[in-house]
Amino acid sequence: MNYFVEGLQGSGKSTMVRKLSGLSPGYTAVREGEYSPVELSWCACVNGDQYEEILSRYPDLRSEIEKKTYSEDGRKIICYTKIATDSRAFYQDLEQYEIYNNLIPFDSFRSIVLERYRKWTSDGMIFECSLFQNTVEDMILFRQASDEEIMTFYRLVREALDGKEYRIIYLKTDDIRANLDVIRKERSDASGNELWYPMMLGFFNDCPWSKARGLQGNNDLIDHFRHRQNLELRICEEIFPDRSVILRSKDYTDESIKQLLMKDQIYERY
Repeated sequence: MNYFVEGLQGSGKSTMVRKLSGLSPGYTAVREGEYSPVELSWCACVNGDQYEEILSRYPDLRSEIEKKTYSEDGRKIICYTKIATDSRAFYQDLEQYEIYNNLIPFDSFRSIVLERYRKWTSDGMIFECSLFQNTVEDMILFRQASDEEIMTFYRLVREALDGKEYRIIYLKTDDIRANLDVIRKERSDASGNELWYPMMLGFFNDCPWSKARGLQGNNDLIDHFRHRQNLELRICEEIFPDRSVILRSKDYTDESIKQLLMKDQIYERY
């Protein structure tokens, strides 16, 4: 069995991944930005020539870039956010090679995403937001896709995952505003200056979806998250009904997780 842990920002996905990992010895957890066989968030996806150009632009980081680079199907996947440097320009440069945020045509995006799901063969994996978050945000905020277009895309995802053993654990957030307030405090510096939220809000304010609709600010962002959660729950219920477990964010017990693992014949083996 493999697990996809999904939910909005601040819903407790990282905590759930830790719990699942602790209760499932021998499993491999893959978090955002790490090399994943199914997802490319916070990773640059380049061809051989582009890769050599990047190495030549950053000779001081060459060895670190090489350590965080993986080859697949003629592409180089660089986990650039896992490379430590004080150069913000480096991160901004590598960001342009991501596949999300409408940086590549939709046909290419769809092909890469579905191809990686089809070719994924590993088992015993726990994935943090590797099914919904980045793809749904890309399609809503940058490609301005309708709910039905996104549902159609995920029917193709379901087909690409045919024959694989997996379960989606979706953490449903009842109070989105309160959850955001918690994560805003958690992702602040020692002086209380918010680090994550201003970037998240700027990302939302500047995306094509918001600009086309005159959306700005905290309330509109929360409305977007509410829409996204409703859509992701609909995907679970209509496309993955036999593969999904919906839990209330931060309102479950370790025993309930053990029961889920026992149902999947994992926990009892250990």
